[in-house]
Amino acid sequence: MHFEQLLQLASQVSQKTGPETNTMQFPANWCQGRTAFGGLSAAILYQAMRNKVDSTRRLLSLSTNFVGPLLAEKPFSLSVEILREGKSSTQVLAKAIQDDSVCVIVQACFAKNRNSSINVPVSKSLSLHPVNERHCLGFVPGQMPEFFQHVDLCPQQGAMPFSSAETSHLGGWMRFKHAPEEITEAHVIALTDAWPPTLLQMFKQPAPASSMSWYLEFVQAPNLAPGEWLGFEAITHHSKDGYGLEDGCIWSQSGELIALTRQTVALFD
Repeated sequence: MHFEQLLQLASQVSQKTGPETNTMQFPANWCQGRTAFGGLSAAILYQAMRNKVDSTRRLLSLSTNFVGPLLAEKPFSLSVEILREGKSSTQVLAKAIQDDSVCVIVQACFAKNRNSSINVPVSKSLSLHPVNERHCLGFVPGQMPEFFQHVDLCPQQGAMPFSSAETSHLGGWMRFKHAPEEITEAHVIALTDAWPPTLLQMFKQPAPASSMSWYLEFVQAPNLAPGEWLGFEAITHHSKDGYGLEDGCIWSQSGELIALTRQTVALFD
């Protein structure tokens, strides 16, 4: 099942009412360990929210908390609540609920563009080299998360997980193997979380790391060609007592800043 098909299911479910009709599920090949790939669950909830908000309001920010495992091939429901709708912005809360337990919570802010004389240009710039598809990571069953068969990653900065690296920086190019008709915020959300935590490369041996909370801020709506690559660059600000804080940038292939990302990761090394 392609990513777009899952987004379509989320759209259909969010428009239904009743406990027996507003459920969906996903196949095991979208898992990361025993739970849904985090980018997928966040993107599904975003898509459910998108249907409830006026199309003239673009996504400004998305805050995700992974509360518990969201299991594959098992029905779960989507709950969407408009917290407040003002003249310019809309605040929305969405939950993925499975077996009467909340698994993922997403809160988002959508807003209309407003007239302002303040204009501060982007202070960052893309430092990645052009994409070299020969360096894309191949999917190795049993050694990589199952969802990895749906995405292409071409690393340029940092090292492979569990390689005792001295750096915690990470960066490269990303896209879906199955090119969408249109790259939306949902695609950016999912792809951003396809990269492993920045600190995983510093582990001396295989061990888990889990995203606790994740925050995305969109500088602009993506205006990209269907097969275009997105750039990803992330750094670690701090890690102590089993928790790390990392943030990064998502770029267009031409070097335009699309979004900023930050997450807190629990380490189990």
